[in-house]
Amino acid sequence: MQSVYLETSVIGYLASRPTSDIHFVSNQLITLNWWNNHRSKFNLFVSQSVLDECASGDGSAARERLDLIAEIPSLQTSNNTFSFAEDIMNRASLPRKAAVDALHIAIAAENGIDFLLTWNCKHIANPSLRHKISEAIEARNLRAPVICTPMELLYAG
Repeated sequence: MQSVYLETSVIGYLASRPTSDIHFVSNQLITLNWWNNHRSKFNLFVSQSVLDECASGDGSAARERLDLIAEIPSLQTSNNTFSFAEDIMNRASLPRKAAVDALHIAIAAENGIDFLLTWNCKHIANPSLRHKISEAIEARNLRAPVICTPMELLYAG
């Protein structure tokens, strides 16, 4: 079975309240469809970074996010992971505020994850950054995970 690293934005969409924003609603419905009908085709993983992000903010919303991922194994990080994330940031010219985004990528790559699932299209699933991200990963002799949205992963597996 292929592996999926769940980045925090996916969990956020699963636990989000209804809204009138059509793009948000579309992403939310796609995420719910993938979660309810397709996640069982994959081995799912998160990291401490995902747990930390899910735990922040409103207490009841944080509990809901954490409950969704309570049974999902958490991948380990090392000191090497943080320098790897720094390399990704530098190669992709990511701003400092995207440090945790680079960390998600580094964790997925170091652990040999097949897919990094995200709705973060600014710093992670950005088509103009993908080749730079892949170069940083390949420079460490690792295989880059396929970075994709839940929409794209509906048709995988």
